[in-house]
Amino acid sequence: MAYDLVERRVFVYDLEVGMYVSRLDCEWSDTPFPMAGVPITSRDDIDKLSRFCKYVFVDMARRVVPARVVPTPAPRAALNLRLVPRQAYADTATFDEELPRATTAFETVRTFTGRLIGDLRQDRTFDPEALDEAVRPMVDSLLRSADTFAWVESLRRRDGYGHRRPVGCGMLAAAFGRHMGYDEDAVVSLAKGGLLLDVGMCRLPAEVLEREGPLDDAEWVQARRHVEEGLAILDRAGIADAEVRDMVATHHERFDGSGYPDGLAGTAIPLAGRIAGIIDTYHAMSAERPYRAPVSQHNAVRQIYAGRDRDFQGELVEQFQACVGVYPTGSLVELGTGEVAVVVMQNPSRRLQPKVAVLSRPDKQPLGRPLLVDLVQQEGGVRRDIQRTLPAGSHGIDPRNIIRP
Repeated sequence: MAYDLVERRVFVYDLEVGMYVSRLDCEWSDTPFPMAGVPITSRDDIDKLSRFCKYVFVDMARRVVPARVVPTPAPRAALNLRLVPRQAYADTATFDEELPRATTAFETVRTFTGRLIGDLRQDRTFDPEALDEAVRPMVDSLLRSADTFAWVESLRRRDGYGHRRPVGCGMLAAAFGRHMGYDEDAVVSLAKGGLLLDVGMCRLPAEVLEREGPLDDAEWVQARRHVEEGLAILDRAGIADAEVRDMVATHHERFDGSGYPDGLAGTAIPLAGRIAGIIDTYHAMSAERPYRAPVSQHNAVRQIYAGRDRDFQGELVEQFQACVGVYPTGSLVELGTGEVAVVVMQNPSRRLQPKVAVLSRPDKQPLGRPLLVDLVQQEGGVRRDIQRTLPAGSHGIDPRNIIRP
């Protein structure tokens, strides 16, 4: 029997039993489904589609009679094929081996970021190939060593906030992609998206950008436009990467629907955007700002954890905490001995006992040379454990003035 084909695009998690899927958002040959179409007769059909597609096209003129009626659980999130865990990364270089390469990679991406901001403020666009050339050395370093680039970045935070933020967010996004086991190309996309999260800020009025304090209502409306401006910048540069665009478009959306610009909720926020929201918030809280002191990285993680399943997807928050550690690299801490130290590397099997560089004596007087201590493998008569985290600059101690990468 002939009928007119009337299609409607539907996100996979919005599919219902009885619908007939006539097209996918990917090639049929990349899936186990027949090209003739997929009748949705049960929740199992929806679950299978979610492993391959973000959205599908439904033939609205064709209905399917389910084989049997069964209670249906809550819909599962659609998966982006590029953001599916595929491997477990292990360090292939020691901290000391990676340090010079991480330092060079940091300078490369920092130089690009400065040039990018300058070009955009002059209403010039940027070269996508230059972005790729800047980001890949950082990703390569992070894939070889989970901690070294983060350590270098923590010691080089001397540029203004607008210049530090792209590198910091790009690094965090790449580190999270590594932790999740995404393939290298996906990690590169996340790094690019992190670096470009706030690229639209370059197009906002100077009085908004340079305001040393909270924005008033009118300025806040202007500031929100950075999402729209960011997407326009990506359009001009010809950036079509779905993860990059998702991150720029949705990093201010919140899991409970309270975010902006579209008030998306739950898994209606793309996975890359849900990741970006966590990274954006963590970096904003823990970074130095002209008008307020930073929250310690440890407390930033705790505050984000407190917002799980409200502001952010709970499972992703737990993975992010596992990624950065209880005491993230670069955190200033006080030991039970009274000494001040900075976290240098994580011990994945003992998250509460990272490797630290001791910077002061128990009376808080700076040491001439830092003392590297692995809190797991301690020898000698002095036992050291982390007592509490400290705000940056506590007791006048700044690791950047004592340690050189």
